[in-house]
Amino acid sequence: MSTPPTDAKASPRALATLFFCTAMPMGMWSVPLSNVFKAHERGHLVPWVFATTAVAAFISPLFVGAMADQKHSPVLLLRWLTAATSLALLLTSASLACAWSDAAVLICAQVLALVALPAWSVTSSIVFSQLHDAKAQFGPLRAWATGGWMVGCWVVSFVLRADASLLAAVTAAGLWLVVMALTWKLPMIPPGEVVQHRTWKQILGLDALGLLTHRDHRVLFITSALYCVPLAAFYPYTSAQLRDLGVKNISAVISLGQTTEVMAMLLLSGMLARFRLKWVFLSGIVICVVRFSLNTFNTLPWVMAGTFLHGFGYTLYFITTQIYLEERIDPKWRVRAQALLAMLMSGVGNLIGYLGGGWWYAATTVNKVTDWRVFWWGEAAITAVVCAFFALAYRGRVRS
Repeated sequence: MSTPPTDAKASPRALATLFFCTAMPMGMWSVPLSNVFKAHERGHLVPWVFATTAVAAFISPLFVGAMADQKHSPVLLLRWLTAATSLALLLTSASLACAWSDAAVLICAQVLALVALPAWSVTSSIVFSQLHDAKAQFGPLRAWATGGWMVGCWVVSFVLRADASLLAAVTAAGLWLVVMALTWKLPMIPPGEVVQHRTWKQILGLDALGLLTHRDHRVLFITSALYCVPLAAFYPYTSAQLRDLGVKNISAVISLGQTTEVMAMLLLSGMLARFRLKWVFLSGIVICVVRFSLNTFNTLPWVMAGTFLHGFGYTLYFITTQIYLEERIDPKWRVRAQALLAMLMSGVGNLIGYLGGGWWYAATTVNKVTDWRVFWWGEAAITAVVCAFFALAYRGRVRS
């Protein structure tokens, strides 16, 4: 299987397929994870398993981003990462199936996080490198990733019926190999820059921290980290709430959030053309406050309504953030900027969110009964504080 030359351009169909196939196994494992661990009597490990992605975020994205920018083609990196992710996911499944110790299970989960986490940022950098107008093109393409995530959830619930089964993980491992095969159809995109004598700071990508000297960049990065603290509650605890409400096809119900992601992405280019970025960012955070507030009613219709809003809250902030970095960061720094964003979101924000959310969940649970009203009001309050911080701190460009 030959790889296209470096000067070739990937077709929109190839980029859409790459996004779709990369997101599909991510959804197949991330959404049912909590219930799979509970089914194998490891429910107490759920916050720690999610936290492994946060630990990995302090290492993987910046390091891989630096390698992509400075030495290796991101296509080659994605090939390695997807192969390693498939093997690590099978190993994690084996650790649960064979009833290994808690420590062994967490080690396997940590290895999985180290190789799986940077795959997404590398995929995004590949897609961005093939676009000539990111503001207009990225949203519709990114919608295909959301479609892949949704299809993965539907396959788990309706085809495999594996909302609490390791069959979801094994299937996802096979799909990661499909993504690896797709890399041979992509042009071998050259690294962003080649540095003959690199310092450790450059190798680890830590020179990207210099981007924080710019006020709006700094506010955006900090807000992204803070916003991820309450958002970390979405998958593990919405799943738990739906389980308490007697829902069987939990993965399929949660995919409602991805429905609105697609809608928001298709509308995003028009919104960015009409409104200031600041108002697009703020609208996403405000919607998230509403989304958590709806969950406090603790009935299936209201929880589904809140889940439906999740896609708007996510897309209007985070996809706009990726476009912001693509347009306002020097090209040679873009991969590292995306990697720095991933570290702050998945590392700082998610680590606090997963462990803090686990503590808050335990604090609001008495005799195995969770007070979901109190739990979600807490998450809504945190999101409201983040919204206020961004509104006051971010300036942005004023249109003439």
